[in-house]
Amino acid sequence: MVDASVAIKWLRPDQSDELDVGQALALLEHIDQQQVFMLQPPHFLAEVMAVIARRAPEYADRVFNALSNLDMTLVERSDVYRCAIRLSIELQHHLFDTLYHGVALQTPGAQFVTADEAYYRKARDKGQIQLLHNYPS
Repeated sequence: MVDASVAIKWLRPDQSDELDVGQALALLEHIDQQQVFMLQPPHFLAEVMAVIARRAPEYADRVFNALSNLDMTLVERSDVYRCAIRLSIELQHHLFDTLYHGVALQTPGAQFVTADEAYYRKARDKGQIQLLHNYPS
């Protein structure tokens, strides 16, 4: 699974201020080839679209269509929420961010990929998290 910090790099790779676009696009290619599967918390689409609506509203329709066509499974289970709430409290981090990690931690073999270095530094000891910068390109 990926968070909005990664998905934004797929959708606006022309942004010169975005780092690690190559890694993000490699990950997207692996998703397209079904080498990687997307398990996402239910707020994924809303979070990405909130960023696009604010930063690049002219792309909103195109981005919404692209995201809607991605092959992903939404995960909304009480064990994921409980895990994410514990992470949010313990790490003093926003619940929307910890929900992605909660999906990974409650799914055997899953890995959460994020470009959010601040969250990664707080959460790396919890496991099942990878910084996008380190993703194979």
